[in-house]
Amino acid sequence: MKPEETVDFHIKYTWQNIAKMYNELAAGYGTTMATGYVLLNIDMDEGTPSTSLGPKMGMEATSLSRILKTMEEKELIYRKKNPADGRSVLIFLTEFGKEKREDAKNAVIEFNKAVFSNVPEQKLEVFFEVIRKVNELISNRKIYS
Repeated sequence: MKPEETVDFHIKYTWQNIAKMYNELAAGYGTTMATGYVLLNIDMDEGTPSTSLGPKMGMEATSLSRILKTMEEKELIYRKKNPADGRSVLIFLTEFGKEKREDAKNAVIEFNKAVFSNVPEQKLEVFFEVIRKVNELISNRKIYS
């Protein structure tokens, strides 16, 4: 089987292209796709526990720590003790972080609008159905037994 005949090849190839596109766009704002992704996953009102960000985004703790440190240095976020659990820290967006979150949100919306306007609705429905099924097979450990 040739790589281009496999499902995983196309998923990985497409994700790499999406990441490259977002990183090129983010570079114009002096940031990265990963930073934009973190900005989009922080609750604007309640803050987000730092320990829940990694799993939520599928990111390793060390990578996330590095990104959060950089974001704090760029004054996109600030940390505050969690009043409900003194052992954990909540991550909040600064006003500047909220502005940059809006930029990231607009980039995601623009990408999705382009896809939705260029791919027929019924094909997108099938795409989402297939992707959900792939994730279900992986989550339920039904690939290798």
